[in-house]
Amino acid sequence: MNPSLAAPGSQASLREANRLRVLETLREQGAMTQVEIAGSTGLSPATVSNMVKELDGAGAVELAPSIRNGRRAVLVSLATGNTLLAGIAFGDRDVRVAVATGPRDVIGRQRMPLPSNHNADEGMERAARLLYDLVEKSGKAMTDVKAVGVGIPAPVDSVSGQVGSESIMPGWRGVDVADELAGRLGAPVLVDNTANLGALGELRIGALQGVQDGVFLKLSHGIGAGLVIGGEVFRGSAGTAGEIGHLTIDEHGQICRCGNRGCLETFIGAQALGEALAVSHGRLTLRDIIARAQGGDVGCRRVLEDAGRHLGVAVAGLVNLLNPSVIVIGGQLALVGDLIVDPLRAAIERSAIPSAAASVTILSSELATEADVVGGIVAAEALHAASDALKVTIGSMS
Repeated sequence: MNPSLAAPGSQASLREANRLRVLETLREQGAMTQVEIAGSTGLSPATVSNMVKELDGAGAVELAPSIRNGRRAVLVSLATGNTLLAGIAFGDRDVRVAVATGPRDVIGRQRMPLPSNHNADEGMERAARLLYDLVEKSGKAMTDVKAVGVGIPAPVDSVSGQVGSESIMPGWRGVDVADELAGRLGAPVLVDNTANLGALGELRIGALQGVQDGVFLKLSHGIGAGLVIGGEVFRGSAGTAGEIGHLTIDEHGQICRCGNRGCLETFIGAQALGEALAVSHGRLTLRDIIARAQGGDVGCRRVLEDAGRHLGVAVAGLVNLLNPSVIVIGGQLALVGDLIVDPLRAAIERSAIPSAAASVTILSSELATEADVVGGIVAAEALHAASDALKVTIGSMS
């Protein structure tokens, strides 16, 4: 019987549910012993043992000897063959890393905080440490990592491969990130802006699938846009397209970290939101503001609604210029949903050309805060495929 057709509550459907629970646990937590799987899933050791035997027979998992607490054990991991891909997304204050066999098949992910204004060496060292740890937990070796896609929250000069602004991420200035990380990881590396990678992730397996002209807005400590034109991510002549956070919306406004005055980021970036609440709420992080807003805090909700309105004014210009059919809201601020989206939509309807405003759909990211990491895996997959194709071409010429 096809498990998907099994009657609810039947033995077959229960077995399929248990099988999926074991696979999902391995996907989220990496390689584990059967005892650890039982503890994590709540299934009995006997049930886990049966599930592992079935999955091993089907080639869905791999078994490897290991040592746990000084005793011999068998590690169970998702079957990956000998090819792993990695996605790394740097933020202003953290780095997130994932390893996968493909964009839909993440087998492990981790996050590590970073200090504000960290330098490139510190960020890359922590990213490398996380990746090595994830690969080890998956029961693989770093030689199995065939390519890495890396996102940084700053414009990336497509010619030099360096941060394309002297004042945004100053600790990364003059660093060839792809070359430096490739040396640390022993694998080819592709570097892009995190908003571009977010758009790439949504294009492949998220809310932008099948969309020819769209926008991915990453709303976090900073603000960025990944532009999709003709079904592909558009980066501009020097790789810096989509820097909506540094679009001037008030020429008499505050000085932005980019050096200009009155940028969108000075109204809705994490620092601006925190300053707006400092007198009434004290010092709050972006996570604090989001959590309190979700809990009903009136002040936090108000500044986020204001942020949505300011964002809508800037996005209305984008709608007039590009006439996208879909705008996807991602990043940490996307977690507050309609609190941002409703005033954003109202501002677009008020400020954009009516026909352009009427033709655009606003959606929440299907990949939540992980769109950029998934996009990194998509980029790594393409880089690996290109490398294989080059090897085949060279081989055919020799």
